[in-house]
Amino acid sequence: MKRHRLWKTNRILAALLAFALLLGTAAGCGGQSGNAGENGLSANGGTGGQGASDEPAGGNGPDGGEQTGVTPDGDGNGGGTGTEQEEEPPGDPAGPEDDPAGAVSGETAKTHYMNKNYFLKPIDENGEKRVVLLTFDDGPKEEGMLTDILDTLDRHGAKAVFFVNGFRVKQNPGLLRLIDERGQTIGNHSYDHIVLKNEPEDVIDAQLEGVQDIVEQTVGKRPRFFRPPNGAGNDYVKAKAAELGMLYMNWSNGSLDWADNKNDPDGVIRSVMEQLNPGSIILMHELPWTAEALDELLTRIEAEGYAFLDPEAIDPEMR
Repeated sequence: MKRHRLWKTNRILAALLAFALLLGTAAGCGGQSGNAGENGLSANGGTGGQGASDEPAGGNGPDGGEQTGVTPDGDGNGGGTGTEQEEEPPGDPAGPEDDPAGAVSGETAKTHYMNKNYFLKPIDENGEKRVVLLTFDDGPKEEGMLTDILDTLDRHGAKAVFFVNGFRVKQNPGLLRLIDERGQTIGNHSYDHIVLKNEPEDVIDAQLEGVQDIVEQTVGKRPRFFRPPNGAGNDYVKAKAAELGMLYMNWSNGSLDWADNKNDPDGVIRSVMEQLNPGSIILMHELPWTAEALDELLTRIEAEGYAFLDPEAIDPEMR
C-alpha cells in the first residue's frame, strides 16, 4: 500500500517537473522576441525602422557634400541624379547664338519698297519719304577712282549699290572685295554689258547667272539687285532676275554722266538736283568726273533734307 502511494507520488512529481520544464522553454522564447524589438527590428524581421534614419542615397559624409548617387525627386522617390541641377532643364530657350530669331534680327529692317516707276516708298505710311538711293554702274574699274567714291560715301554716312559687270569682276576681283569690305552693296549689271532685250533666252541666262556666280565666288554672296545695261530689258529678263532672287531695278534720276555731262562735274550735280524727288533712284557711273562731283552733290542733297537709303532696307518685291 505504501509502495503504491510512493509510486503515485513520484508520478505526480514527474508530471509537475515536466510541466515546469515546458513553461520554462516558452518563457525563454518570449524573452528572445523582446530583445529583437529592443534592437529596432520589425516584428516581421524587416529593416524599415533603420532605413528611416539613413542619409539619402549617395550621401557623402556628415558635412552634406556633393551627392553623386540617386537623390529623391519631388515625390520622395528615387530617380534624379546628383548632377541634375547642373543640367539645362528641357525646354529652356537657346542662347542668342543659337536663336534663329536673333540671326534674323541682325539683318537690316526692310523700311521701303520700289514701285513700278522706280521710286522708293516707305512701307509704313508714316515712314521717311525724303530718301534717295545712290547707284553706280559699270564697275569695278580703277582702284584710285573707286577709293575716292568709297571715301566720299563714308564721309556722308551713305550706302550705295554698285552694279558690276562680270568681265570687270574677272579683271579686278580685288576691287569687288574692296566694295564689299567697305560695307557697300553689290548689284548685277550683266556679264558683258550687252543690250539684253533682243537676246535669246540662253544668252540672257548666261549673262545674269555668270555675274551671280563670279560675285559669289569672289565675296561669298550673291547680288539681290539687277539692272539691265542701258535700262533695256523685257519680260523674260525680269522673270530671270526674279528667279535668281534679284529685284529688277532701273532708275528715276539720271546724272547723264555718260552723255551730256561727260567730263563735267558741275553738269552731273545740276542734272541730279533738277530731278531730285522723294524716293529717287539716282543713276551714276564709276567715272572720274562723277567721283569729283560726288562730295558736293551729296552735300547739296543733304541740304535739301534728304537721307541716303541703305539698299539693304529695300523690300525684295516690287509693288
